[in-house]
Amino acid sequence: MKRLLLAVAVSTLLAGCATTTSPTGRTQVVGGVSEEQLAQLGAEAFAETKAKTPQSTDGRQSAYVRCVVQRVVEQLPPDWQNIGWETAVFVDDSPNAFALPGGKVGVNTGIFTVAKNQDQLAAVVAHEVGHVYSHHHNERITKQMGTQGALQMLGALAGARYGEGAANAVVQGGSIAAQAGFLLPNSRTQETEADVVGQQLMARAGFDPRQAVNLWQNMIAASRSHPPEWLSTHPNPETRIQELGSRAASLVPVYEQARASGHTPKCG
Repeated sequence: MKRLLLAVAVSTLLAGCATTTSPTGRTQVVGGVSEEQLAQLGAEAFAETKAKTPQSTDGRQSAYVRCVVQRVVEQLPPDWQNIGWETAVFVDDSPNAFALPGGKVGVNTGIFTVAKNQDQLAAVVAHEVGHVYSHHHNERITKQMGTQGALQMLGALAGARYGEGAANAVVQGGSIAAQAGFLLPNSRTQETEADVVGQQLMARAGFDPRQAVNLWQNMIAASRSHPPEWLSTHPNPETRIQELGSRAASLVPVYEQARASGHTPKCG
């Protein structure tokens, strides 16, 4: 009953938000914040990261990353290309990268331990750009706002009938249920969608989409363990590799056509 009420409350709170269609055709609920607010939040988060984390002083390394980002971004629609993309390389051993609303891309130096060539780096960058292009930040914020609002609503109902202790239990227990059964599965959906969009972008930019498979093989080799698929914000690595490999086969013609038409990136 608690889960049913939570679902109803979330639906009620999100009813006033907008629906849109992602690049893969998936229906999304967005509008918890405006795109302008998202861009501002992205800029603030990026500035904070730059203030707290040292940036690489290796000019060739920074130029390499900027080149890959630029080639990927050139495959976006014109209005997405012109949002002021900015790139930074952070001195951090963790093999990670991110992209934020407003066109902010950060890459850790640790990524070069798993991304062995420009095609593998493009797989990372295009995946992260895919999150931004697919409105995933807006979608997650909207859902989280709806969930928290719904929990407060249920807590008030429980408190009115059973007292403050019951209200607290509903909110705390509901948060756990929402995290495990509502927010995280959608995050996995977003991760898979970013894989799809990213692989398409890299192929159209002239990067070999098959190298996304090699990247994740390197990721697995570099990591000691990973959480189970049902309680993770990322798809199971083995499942991910199979899906990337299947898509790569269909994207090879796209990649070959891009190369034939002059998209031959020489980033490093």
